[in-house]
Amino acid sequence: MDTDALFGRSLLTTHEWSTADLSTLLAVAAELERLDRVGVRTPFLQHELAYAMFFDNSTRTKSAWAGAAARLGMQPVIVDGSSTQVSHGETAEETGAMLGMNAHALGVRHDLILGEGNAFMRDVLRGISDYLAATDDERVVPVVNLQCDIDHPTQSLADLLWLREHFGGPDAVAGKRIAMSWAYSPSYAKPLSVPQGVVSLLTRFGAHVTLAHPEGYDLLPEPMAWAAEGAAASGGSFRVTHDMDDAFVGADAVYPKSWGPLALMTERVAANMAGDKAAMADIERRALATNAAHRDWICDERRLGLTNDAMYLHCLPADIGAEVTPGVMDRFKVAVAREANKKVYVIMAMLAVAKVPHLGQQLAELADRAGGAR
Repeated sequence: MDTDALFGRSLLTTHEWSTADLSTLLAVAAELERLDRVGVRTPFLQHELAYAMFFDNSTRTKSAWAGAAARLGMQPVIVDGSSTQVSHGETAEETGAMLGMNAHALGVRHDLILGEGNAFMRDVLRGISDYLAATDDERVVPVVNLQCDIDHPTQSLADLLWLREHFGGPDAVAGKRIAMSWAYSPSYAKPLSVPQGVVSLLTRFGAHVTLAHPEGYDLLPEPMAWAAEGAAASGGSFRVTHDMDDAFVGADAVYPKSWGPLALMTERVAANMAGDKAAMADIERRALATNAAHRDWICDERRLGLTNDAMYLHCLPADIGAEVTPGVMDRFKVAVAREANKKVYVIMAMLAVAKVPHLGQQLAELADRAGGAR
């Protein structure tokens, strides 16, 4: 694995990485998982600090960040976004500089408001880079997007890693039919970034991706354009339907996941900026009512029967009884847990390629010392 070109890189969207570089990253993730499974330790980054800021709730991503950092010998430091000074007017650049004084890597989850999260991460990265340059500090401090308003790259890469394993190899996703579908949820304001990340990534690797959602649940134009461009370049395809059954017919994998209605998610931006709690509450009421009109959008046994014995995917937690029936979830509970576990190794790979010089050579040496155990 030639990892040198990835040294020092941050991951803000998968779109900014070439498919070759993403494949290298996933190959590193697969090898790190293999070594971990046979008990080979990889403490490449001992005594370093891996900060992560979470402005939204998290279980899997937070624990994956901590687990990945610890496996590399790093000390994870989790920062609650509400405890920062951002709400008191501190800029993202200032926050980045402050954390950059101590951190050796930084993950950020900022996904609640359209137009804010990814921009915040870029400003944080700028603040870190400016601080390091101004102080002649040679530390490499990558920023990793742990979910924003546009993309959820560690999730979609974990999904791809799991699909590759399930279908039998790095090229096995090409030609597969993947349904990324909206599903009903009784909760509100679920980000658009998971479906956007999935459709804009899998199309680049030759998959035939169908996006299904009711009218009004469109995704942002930019990731939709990325999905179309990726399909055209890879020989895959991308289409949109407003019929969940249509998306499931003949699918090799299905990903039923709720997200918010675009018009109301957009309206929410101004209300949030104004601090208008009454307007936010009214938007929530209308969003829940809009969702409730589509209770029949559920992944059930009948719909799975339309597929090509499809693998069920979800970023978790799934709304059981709303997004998916209890029976379907029970059937795939081990599979979705394995899917979630891939995120540990994706984050681990991201930190390692960005920070460990000549990582590919060091991994090969570790494998040799371990006797190539498999």
